[in-house]
Amino acid sequence: MSDYPVVLYVEDDPKSRKVMKLFLEGRLNLSHVTILQDSSNFTAHLTHLDPRPDLIFLDIHVHPLDGFEMLTLIRENSAYNNVPIIALTASVMGEEVAQLRQHGFSGCLAKPVDLDRFPSILKQILNGDAVWYITD
Repeated sequence: MSDYPVVLYVEDDPKSRKVMKLFLEGRLNLSHVTILQDSSNFTAHLTHLDPRPDLIFLDIHVHPLDGFEMLTLIRENSAYNNVPIIALTASVMGEEVAQLRQHGFSGCLAKPVDLDRFPSILKQILNGDAVWYITD
């Protein structure tokens, strides 16, 4: 992969942030990766991102705004109308997945993320496929 895509990831777990940063920048060689450690001042961060993300990963259980609240703010910004927003969560029971779909997430990846499958999953997402990768 080249410098595409530009990725935004919001995650409050330091270990998850570190793993994803090393993977996206190291293994996939992406140069535009922004990782936020929480959702403080989320609207301001979103407005000032340059370049604008092509793909957004949101942890669902983050504070002060959870993933659903961040999703709403992103969807209210017309600049992000076509940007896939993928939930990353350990809560992947049937009812949680239904709630993610109802709120308008483009897909969901169960945590911990399967790093062996992640490059192909990323390609599917960027091709416009709805990816709901939930492990049992």
